[in-house]
Amino acid sequence: MKARRITGDVVIYVILTVMAVIWLLPILWLVLQSFSNEGGSLSQSRFIPKSLGFENYIAIFTNQRWSTGGWASNYMNHVIFFDVERDGTIVIGSFFNTLIVAFGTMIFATLLTLMTSYALSRLRFRGRTIIMKICLVMGMFPGFLSLIIMYWLFRLIETDLGIPMGLWTLIFLYSAGAGAGYYISKGFFDTISKQIDEAAMIDGASRFQIFYKITLPLSKPIIVYTALTAFMGPWGEYITSSFIIRNDSSMMTVAVELYKMAIGTDGTSEATDYWGSFCAAAVFIAIPVSILFVFMQKYYVSGVTGGAVKG
Repeated sequence: MKARRITGDVVIYVILTVMAVIWLLPILWLVLQSFSNEGGSLSQSRFIPKSLGFENYIAIFTNQRWSTGGWASNYMNHVIFFDVERDGTIVIGSFFNTLIVAFGTMIFATLLTLMTSYALSRLRFRGRTIIMKICLVMGMFPGFLSLIIMYWLFRLIETDLGIPMGLWTLIFLYSAGAGAGYYISKGFFDTISKQIDEAAMIDGASRFQIFYKITLPLSKPIIVYTALTAFMGPWGEYITSSFIIRNDSSMMTVAVELYKMAIGTDGTSEATDYWGSFCAAAVFIAIPVSILFVFMQKYYVSGVTGGAVKG
């Protein structure tokens, strides 16, 4: 029995090691390419570059690139962080646009999801079950199916009301349907004893006071989980942002900007000039999400496991 247990453990660890290597190899390759000074496109890159340096990272911050004879300016046509050469003013890049959209979406989507989940968990009203089933069915359809309708709706708002589309448009689109993803949050609220609510109501507390002063302080794991998922959605989303933004460079998000870098200046998918900078930008924009997960991992796991207990 002992030999069988040891053999089973060895097999499991070997499988897990192989899976970890397969999972880490693309990340390692991306990091190595971000330090490569060889230039070239995806088809020309080596797994381990012969020449390494920080030129690609310098390029995405300073709009310069090292060439024979020194640093060449006006290298980057894609503004990832700052551009100080537009009429002498500082223009924020796609990184900060994405940061604004992600934080705005995180705030509104978290509030909508938590309020919807609390209502479906604690309140009993006519049509409650039907609403839950409709949300479940609608969740099976991808959100970009309604992009054309939403685009023309915002165009009408822009032309008739004079309200131009902007980053607020993306925040609205990413947040509007957040309440339909109530499943995990509702499951977590179901685990909180309803006797606490009844005791508070006896003391004269309203539903909002119970939600704000009692339920939310007891729900830190699910709040962190909901906020993280809401923040991650816009961070790497491409389809919606590319369709709404179109060719407006002032609203470019990271995903759209990196796509334009990846296909090159002529759209041939041979980004010879920008390949190293593309990898450097991809590595750098992954840092905020990675830091959030490192510090919030405990609450994230608690929120997922707590919300899956009861539905």
